Amino acid sequence: MNWVARNLCGKISHMNPGVLSLILALAMHHSIAGVYDNGREVTIEGVVAEYHFVNPHPFIVVNVNSERWTLELDNLSELVEVGMTKDTLKAGDRVVVRGSPARTKPPLGLYVRKLDRAADGFRYEQVGRSPRVQFPSK
Repeated sequence: MNWVARNLCGKISHMNPGVLSLILALAMHHSIAGVYDNGREVTIEGVVAEYHFVNPHPFIVVNVNSERWTLELDNLSELVEVGMTKDTLKAGDRVVVRGSPARTKPPLGLYVRKLDRAADGFRYEQVGRSPRVQFPSK
């Protein structure tokens, strides 16, 4: 082990466990720009196969022709604040989604900027740093 690794390991081993947990959580939480290409937008249309309302970012798996795309939404706490729940989307919902594609090849992933469910008029939209939701009128 080189001196940098020994020095770093020594410092980490003496850290407060709470501080260490926070540092690790922040390091593991990705940068949107690092994972998705914010300079491009892609629109896909497909059918929801899975909807996971989980922390830190809920995600949707959508079947698009013969491909499965994974779509990442804003953070869970902000979605709860605007009224989204685990029941907002369900398998079988047909959606049109616009977003920033993943940097992988092929992308098969999007950071969602806008999602429309035409069947009832539901709309999710990322405006600046905040999500906005338009629910169907009852």
